[in-house]
Amino acid sequence: MARRRKGRDISGWLIVDKPEGMTSTAVVNKVKWALDARKAGHAGTLDPAATGVLAVALGEATKTVPYVTDALKAYRFTVRFGQATNTDDAEGEVIAESDSRPDDPEIEAALAGFVGDIMQVPPKFSAVKIDGERAYKLARDGEDVEIAARPLYVEELSLVARPDPDHAVLEMVCGKGGYVRAIARDLGEKLGCYGHVTELRRIWSGPFDAEDGISIERIDELARTPALDELLRPLEDGLAELPELPCTAEGAARLRNGNPGMVIASDVEYGEEAWASWQGRAVAVGIYRSGELHPSRVFNQPLQP
Repeated sequence: MARRRKGRDISGWLIVDKPEGMTSTAVVNKVKWALDARKAGHAGTLDPAATGVLAVALGEATKTVPYVTDALKAYRFTVRFGQATNTDDAEGEVIAESDSRPDDPEIEAALAGFVGDIMQVPPKFSAVKIDGERAYKLARDGEDVEIAARPLYVEELSLVARPDPDHAVLEMVCGKGGYVRAIARDLGEKLGCYGHVTELRRIWSGPFDAEDGISIERIDELARTPALDELLRPLEDGLAELPELPCTAEGAARLRNGNPGMVIASDVEYGEEAWASWQGRAVAVGIYRSGELHPSRVFNQPLQP
């Protein structure tokens, strides 16, 4: 007989403003403990040195994580010109230096080449797998790893501040799988002066904003109390990128059993992915076809009679 996992069956999102120096996994473990939750996960890893929004999903909300990780997200980061590091951030060793410094027009002209559909080589110190091993592990072992370029969509990349000749503050809006450290590295190479990231903050991710995030200190303060439960956002917030289709009570019952259920369509097209709701609560995600939603994910959360 399988052992029952400890914790409460609690579902929803807790939006955390991750502090510097803490891993994303450590944040999830903290939230899981503080809410005594049985199941938890996050929507998109942040490096330990990075800060900002880390959306933690609990229970049934973990089924909506892909819709948040696939959504656009925004970063504000500082590039230090004149130095390349082996990690592409300030935690690594300096491996090359230059006395050259770009002016603002040169930076803005170079940024244009990083907008749209681009190919990006992830940093050697990253979680990308190479023959089953994480790239950062191979790099730490001294191996010269070769990482294949991968596609990235960048919607916006702009210069927002220039504190001094050595530094530039940029903001980027991009899709899934982007490495800000690689942007800084490649920008420095394009400008002929090298570059690496010194500060990085994710300011929003899909429907979630860092300014709405709760601090780790506040989580510790409210741990294991109803007050922390009240800060949970509903599972449905993770589906903000998909159209909603209300359904009947009969349709909800069929969908919850994994069968196609009748929905009330609006402007959703045949074959489009959407989510079905009954009295505002998510029942299932699936593909809309001729008045019915064919479920791919079903949510086991209480519904009003």
